Amino acid sequence: MIYYFSATGNSKHVANVLSKELNEECVSVVDVLNTEISIKDNEKLIIVYPNYCGGVPSVIREFLQNNKFSLASAAKLILIITYGNNTGASDSIATKYFKKNTGRTFDAMFSVKMPDNWTPVFDLTNAEEVAEINRKADEEIDMITQMIKNGIVGDHVKDKLGKKMEFIYPGFYKSLSKTIHLHVEDTCIGCGLCEKNCPVNVITMKDGKPVWTKKNCAMCLGCLHRCPKFAIQYDDKTKNHGQYQHPDNK
Repeated sequence: MIYYFSATGNSKHVANVLSKELNEECVSVVDVLNTEISIKDNEKLIIVYPNYCGGVPSVIREFLQNNKFSLASAAKLILIITYGNNTGASDSIATKYFKKNTGRTFDAMFSVKMPDNWTPVFDLTNAEEVAEINRKADEEIDMITQMIKNGIVGDHVKDKLGKKMEFIYPGFYKSLSKTIHLHVEDTCIGCGLCEKNCPVNVITMKDGKPVWTKKNCAMCLGCLHRCPKFAIQYDDKTKNHGQYQHPDNK
């Protein structure tokens, strides 16, 4: 069974490829929060998600901490992190949450470098560069697929920043995920896609414009990248850095 979280399609693409190649069912974490997950002997639990602020998205944190996992002793537990610049301490943070909840750790951990949708920093306007990153990512996904098929275990996560990120991540993520950073421009057409697709349900349409109803959100930037008019921005840092969705997410 494959569970993924994805705002703009990177982790969803990884999950879909694995689903096809491994003949495993693929489900969005958002659809199964606070439910029971049962994995039998020799079955696989594969969790795919993007690195956020050197750690895990709030949705994945909730999944790892609050879902009830019924894991057979011979269940195969696999973690896959997608990332743009580095993986921070995302693997160790996820492992800590998972172990506290289940008493288990992951048998194998992998990472896939993909375009980074955090456009307050990263510029994704060069389509050729983005396409090349995704081409190389597909090669990595193919390699990981074969490793999983061959039963390879161990830690294969690349570009870590060390365990110090475990201490930096909570405050860093909380600060960057404040919805006060987000605003909507006059080009908004009131289509409501942002409200419909918000994974944490903090967007409400009022007078034809999105309003963020809580102080913090997952800050997945799905609203920004999916907006058909590019009307949602993060401070003044994203306007010139473009929008991004994985080609298979459109």
